[in-house]
Amino acid sequence: MQESYNPQQVERAAQQNWQDRDAYRVVENAKNADGSLKPKFYACSMLPYPSGKLHMGHVRNYTINDVMARQLRLRGYNVLMPMGWDAFGMPAENAAIKSQVPPAQWTYDNIAYMKKQMNAMGLAIDWSREMCACDPDYYKWNQWFFLKMLEAGIAYRKTQTVNWDPVDQTVLANEQVIDGRGWRSGALVEKREIPGYYLAITRYADELLDQVQHHLPGWPERVRTMQENWIGKSFGVRFAFEHTITDDNGQLIQDGRMFVFTTRADTIMGVTFCAVAPEHPLATQAARTNPELAAFIEKCKKGGQSEADIATRDKEGMATGLTVTHPITGAPVELWVGNYVLMSYGDGAVMGVPAHDERDFAFALKYQIPIKQVIQVGEHVFSDQQWHDWYADKDTGVTVNSGDFSGLSSAEAIDQVAAYLNHKQLGEKKTTYRLRDWGISRQRYWGTPIPIIHCADCGPVPVPESDLPVILPEHHIPDGSGNPLNKDEAFLACSCPKCGKDARRETDTMDTFVDSSWYFMRYASPKNSTAMVDERNDYWMPMDQYIGGIEHAVLHLLYARFWTKVMRDLGLVNFDEPFTKLLTQGMVLNHIYNRRTPQGGLEYFWPDEVENIHDDKGSIIGARLKSDGSEVNYDGIGTMSKSKNNGVDPQHLIDEMGADTARLFVMFASPPEQTLEWAESGIDGANRFLRRLWNFAHKHQAQLKDGVGQAVPNDLDSAAKDLRREIHSILKQAEYDYQRIQYNTVVSGAMKMLNTLDHAKLASSSANHAVLAECYSILLRVLYPVVPHITWSLWQELGYAGIHGDLLDVTWPQVDEAALVADEINLTLQVNGKLRGTLTVPSSADKAAIEQAAVQHEAAQRYLEGREPKRIIVVPGRLVNIVVG
Repeated sequence: MQESYNPQQVERAAQQNWQDRDAYRVVENAKNADGSLKPKFYACSMLPYPSGKLHMGHVRNYTINDVMARQLRLRGYNVLMPMGWDAFGMPAENAAIKSQVPPAQWTYDNIAYMKKQMNAMGLAIDWSREMCACDPDYYKWNQWFFLKMLEAGIAYRKTQTVNWDPVDQTVLANEQVIDGRGWRSGALVEKREIPGYYLAITRYADELLDQVQHHLPGWPERVRTMQENWIGKSFGVRFAFEHTITDDNGQLIQDGRMFVFTTRADTIMGVTFCAVAPEHPLATQAARTNPELAAFIEKCKKGGQSEADIATRDKEGMATGLTVTHPITGAPVELWVGNYVLMSYGDGAVMGVPAHDERDFAFALKYQIPIKQVIQVGEHVFSDQQWHDWYADKDTGVTVNSGDFSGLSSAEAIDQVAAYLNHKQLGEKKTTYRLRDWGISRQRYWGTPIPIIHCADCGPVPVPESDLPVILPEHHIPDGSGNPLNKDEAFLACSCPKCGKDARRETDTMDTFVDSSWYFMRYASPKNSTAMVDERNDYWMPMDQYIGGIEHAVLHLLYARFWTKVMRDLGLVNFDEPFTKLLTQGMVLNHIYNRRTPQGGLEYFWPDEVENIHDDKGSIIGARLKSDGSEVNYDGIGTMSKSKNNGVDPQHLIDEMGADTARLFVMFASPPEQTLEWAESGIDGANRFLRRLWNFAHKHQAQLKDGVGQAVPNDLDSAAKDLRREIHSILKQAEYDYQRIQYNTVVSGAMKMLNTLDHAKLASSSANHAVLAECYSILLRVLYPVVPHITWSLWQELGYAGIHGDLLDVTWPQVDEAALVADEINLTLQVNGKLRGTLTVPSSADKAAIEQAAVQHEAAQRYLEGREPKRIIVVPGRLVNIVVG
């Protein structure tokens, strides 16, 4: 073997061998040599967006998956580790506008480069199952399943409120609205009502909630709580404020009833105003004769309409001049329009109880609306000028100033108010959800075409299944002025499937969450042109381990769970939940450096462009550019990002030190679920360890080769026994650490193994060579899942492969429990509780033998001075304490 470790040469040879053998192709129902079925294990990382290059977050995510897959394969599992591409979506359109190339070309070029990087990382991916969201063979099934949901009534069409950029003439996603303006044009965003398609996820709200609460023990508690909060099940009362407001034809608007939902019906006697959304029919009617209100409503329609936008927006309102009737007192209640009320949530109207709701309190102070206390907590004194948290106390408060409902606890008041309203046929108790049906229509080009044809006579008509897929043209270059499909006559023109007349295709495309809601099942049923999934999916699913970032803890996982349940109900799968276990890996962090430009913007600098300035305690307090010595700001540690110039290109690291160095560092630096701080010193340390591993093999290659294949004899000298005991002890811990996905301690254990081997003083003998070969083979197998290239090469070089087979498919080393038993044990010797020495006894010694050996020890004899001990306390395996009278 070569004297020095050459990572490029080692990794090139290993990867070529794996590629030539198609080593990672997986088949269903794989069998052992004896004909028995191997247990299956499906471990999958969340599919990446093909943005151009891997970053260290990718490296960490996929290495975690790879380590798991390789170790389980050693343990005899049939392991599937696939990969694909979340290729549709907004970033490709943005890149196309900037680079003037079609999103398709940009996407495919990036996929090719990233796939090359993944192979350079040595990932054990079964590429025969690769999927790409922008491949018609994949998105055909998005379209097919959409049509099935349409038939089942789960997909439906309704008008939706969207963000409209009046300059770019396009709909914007919520994340494209920045401070109420379009991200590209800077124009004030408007709200527009346009038709779109929805999926009825709310039908599954109870099941989604119940199963995330009680049937996913393999998920992190944090993620389950996030899902539970997003579903947001609430128990309250839905009731009506009656009114006499009519439309231009003299008809009562909404039959003279404005409904609201509240979880605090106990505060109903404190209502001093009601507010409706700007799009509410009552607001629209009021604005017809009130120009000032009409202008305010138009203003409200500017800006984003996500919950995040609403939460951070200044709460503004305007009185309509109309009133509704309080359902209990019969008093008139002022009706306002509020910019914080969403038409898409509930009934688009809320009751205002400023005394006991912090948002309403601020609104009432701002517009001088009365504030009426109806809840009292203890001896607290209420003030209508300053909010206090006890105003919202639902647990210990008692109703006051509430007529017949005074003196009640919250629960009692809610029950009695609900009963009263029900008796008057104005309302009832109701369960509501924060969760809303999933709007999948996107007025964008780069996505799955929605398979609908619009006919002037027949209306929206589904595309016949035989005509699927509806192919998305890939040659367009978006220019930011709307969806280019609207100008593509070749795409638009078609015939109505019902009447045969000229018709137009739907130009909306599907939300990209559709693509990621079932891709993991397509991995299990690849290349099937006649079915979305097949019996192979029954073999692999549900997935045993899903791995990805916490940023996907809500929507992606929720939609994937929903999609699975619909597939179940339509007879495609036979399981309820797609992911048995979930691991959310931590982010990779690096230092951030910047300074203000003359124009007021921020200019970021790469960490290797600066040298740090430290205070007396060694903390970084600033930095200066290496180029000219000018000072820059140190902005702390943050997630690696291209925009902040603090990312680390793994390709540079692979080219310089090898993929195994990168893999070892990201596994050793911290536990998988915690954040990882990038450190060049850590990279250097990982590389030094691999060189030590190679150097040990080179130095001892003669003894190792001599010992390979030899059975370890029973009659070993003490040094060999000590070595085996330590190695097998670490192996036992490493096996446990692999099972609990604590790969950092696995690496730590491997480092201890190498230290133990380095310090072992073995005499040269056939028996000791066998021990050395056994112990080094254990080290290689423990390390192999983390650093597969160097361990595979050493396994080949030292002759292990010729005896035991290729490292990819050897068996996981078994702990020799007999090796863990020492011939002798050392016990702490105490006299009257104070340390006086160490006592060595045979490991088989009983209590009487230990007591006798302790009394005869010279340290004990000095204190006994010929006397018999008063008492001897033996703590097995730990100490002996002689009590002298």
